[in-house]
Amino acid sequence: MANELFPAPHPVPLAEALRPKTLDEVVGQAHLLGEGKPLRLAFEARKLHSLILWGPPGVGKTTIARLMADAFDAEFIALSAVFAGVKDIREAVARAEAAQTQYGRPTILFIDEVHRFNKAQQDAFLPYVENGLLTLVGATTENPSFEVNSALLSRAAVYVLNPLTADELTALFERAREHALGGLSFSDDARERLVGLSDGDARRLINLLEQMRTAAEIAGVTRIDGDFANNALAQNLRRFDKGGENFYDQISALHKSVRGSNPDASLYWFCRMLDGGTDPRYLARRIIRMSWEDIGLADPRAAQVALAAAETYERLGSPEGELALAEAVIYMAMAAKSNASYVAFGAAKGFVSKDASRPVPLRLRNAPTKLMQSLDYGKDYRYAHNEAGAFAAGENYFPEGMPPVEWYRPVDRGLEIKIAEKLAHLRALDRSARKARNSEKSEKDKD
Repeated sequence: MANELFPAPHPVPLAEALRPKTLDEVVGQAHLLGEGKPLRLAFEARKLHSLILWGPPGVGKTTIARLMADAFDAEFIALSAVFAGVKDIREAVARAEAAQTQYGRPTILFIDEVHRFNKAQQDAFLPYVENGLLTLVGATTENPSFEVNSALLSRAAVYVLNPLTADELTALFERAREHALGGLSFSDDARERLVGLSDGDARRLINLLEQMRTAAEIAGVTRIDGDFANNALAQNLRRFDKGGENFYDQISALHKSVRGSNPDASLYWFCRMLDGGTDPRYLARRIIRMSWEDIGLADPRAAQVALAAAETYERLGSPEGELALAEAVIYMAMAAKSNASYVAFGAAKGFVSKDASRPVPLRLRNAPTKLMQSLDYGKDYRYAHNEAGAFAAGENYFPEGMPPVEWYRPVDRGLEIKIAEKLAHLRALDRSARKARNSEKSEKDKD
């Protein structure tokens, strides 16, 4: 049976068998490769230009670069920034010069993981991109705005590639089944399982299908169902780069979901990050930050809940301690929100950083020695506890001559409703006391 299903002793690698030969065979990226779209138009106009393909793994960056070389009859030189150095770039330049001199052919220099080149390495091939000897096609999973130097970035168009959708992966799955997997068939459950595990990554889907082909050959079966697929595959985590763009996109989504008071979306992104391998301690720190930055004094208990959840995780670890963090996420999402303290702190910091070093008024200075007392340190200070309501109405605690400020402005949510009421009352007392003092001063001046 194995011989009927796999007639060749060494089947062609699936990736090679499925490699697109034309632009129309590329699965996904319709926003770039569809009719009238940017890359399709560039191919049809036969106008080579340097470009950077930015997107997650397995979405067609290398395939597009190779198709460009075929379409433009160009020399194709591929380098990996992980392994290549300046010496490799010089060799690539020499090959490009030979191709131009001997055959009149342009050269496409494809650099995978281009963001890993340092500035010196990027500068090494920049002159040859500028003079047209090399057409650069860079592939990166990281935001080129941060990882590619500005001189190179200004000479290359940036195209963003998207993860493949479930429908696009299913189309690739069917193509593989029809043209490269012989008589192997799959149940709907198995197909959905493999597409789901691929997580938008065509390369991963092809690798999973390779594993299925091998497992089926060993087991002597011709049909793959969901149970067989689950048993044959090692556990696969979703695509997740713990230090890259995808990581920061997801933590941003979690933070914004909490800020937007959506507990279900907050739990979704929290679980996505756990599923992707994020350290729960990192998530605990972010939850604590949310409690101070987005909830603040509208619900001071949020900080206590966040800290308690973090401590619980330290005691229990995974997976038990993750429940405490999940509950904290729900609490943060549902708590009253206020960034009034955060905004006030930022405004005060900004003012102080630009303002002169104003002296502390004498009455606010401490006077532990007789010398300080003789210099009027602490003179005329009003001890608030001795005043009505423990509030020295009309007192000024700022340096002399400083313009009036009201950085902290409570919102009308949660505990800050009460805080706002008290603050408004105290400020009214201040205004009344100052008005009375000014009136009294005016009467004395008349006398």
